[in-house]
Amino acid sequence: MKIRSALLLILVLAFAAFAFLNWSAFITPTILSLGFVQVQASLGLVMLGLLACFATLFLVFVVYLQSSVLLDTRRNAKELQANRELADKAEASRFTELRAFLETELKRQLDQVAESRVLILERLDQLDRDLRFSVEESGNILTAYIGELEGRLEKGDKFIPHPPS
Repeated sequence: MKIRSALLLILVLAFAAFAFLNWSAFITPTILSLGFVQVQASLGLVMLGLLACFATLFLVFVVYLQSSVLLDTRRNAKELQANRELADKAEASRFTELRAFLETELKRQLDQVAESRVLILERLDQLDRDLRFSVEESGNILTAYIGELEGRLEKGDKFIPHPPS
């Protein structure tokens, strides 16, 4: 129990005890003036009735305030949940966009790697052909030199190499 509730309960019990202890004074009839009319009634009961009416009004007001706060809290909780779901959907959408972006970038890079590989292989093939051609040409030149050298050796001439044309 909260301190305010306990204090309120103590005050109500104190009023009840006061009314019970002074009940005879509360019910003693007196002449009461209402401004334009005079009435004979018990002042204590009238004051007790007014106190009960005000207490009831305040109780109704407190219940109204609590119910309105409760309704506002529920409405805010629903809005918060809706905003949370919206944020989750937006985050999921961003993740989907990021995944799609990463997939396209990865595909683009793989295509570039494949293109580069094809170009490198073509270049290597060209270099291989050039190297084979150079080796064959060198072999032909060497064969020509050896043939010329053999021819001269058979004739007994001096060897003077001539570059091939």
